[in-house]
Amino acid sequence: MTAVTGRAAPVLRRDAVRNYERILAAAREVFGEAGAAACMEDIAARAGVGVGTVYRRFASKDALIDELLRLAMDELTAAAARALERPGGYGLHELLHALGCSFAEHARYAGLLLERTPDPAATRRIQAAIRELTGRAAAAGTIGPGVSTADVMTLVSALRGLAQADAERAARGWERFLRIHLAGLSAGMPPEG
Repeated sequence: MTAVTGRAAPVLRRDAVRNYERILAAAREVFGEAGAAACMEDIAARAGVGVGTVYRRFASKDALIDELLRLAMDELTAAAARALERPGGYGLHELLHALGCSFAEHARYAGLLLERTPDPAATRRIQAAIRELTGRAAAAGTIGPGVSTADVMTLVSALRGLAQADAERAARGWERFLRIHLAGLSAGMPPEG
């Protein structure tokens, strides 16, 4: 059911689903190569479909970018839900790994996604998961007791910044970056002074 009409959402034909997936894959490539200068015609050609097929599904380039952001946020909220189901104190590690994967996967066109405002409800769910998982990790001893949610959010921002600043380095080094910082979080906060 759709929230607007109260009717069931239409079921797409198999070829429509296949075209949708091809368009998204092509858009990721073309946006990664050309950024904001990418055009729908190039995306259509890369997808192997007519430009009319692209415009029937996405009214504009902005609509296509919005869909890429929505899909990325859907993946992250699902990862947050899985991490919350994990027993013990390692759900935080799992979610941070999922965030790093997402940032690296979308690094080549991250600037386009970061210009947009993600779904506020999805953002709140992810932030709430980070708060909950940080508390669980501290209670289980998988991070130091002095590590705060703000510390973890700083790590998330650093991961995102790494991906945005250098897509090539992010693809190769984000996991090492995360492992080093998780080791630091496990050791706890150094004494102030």
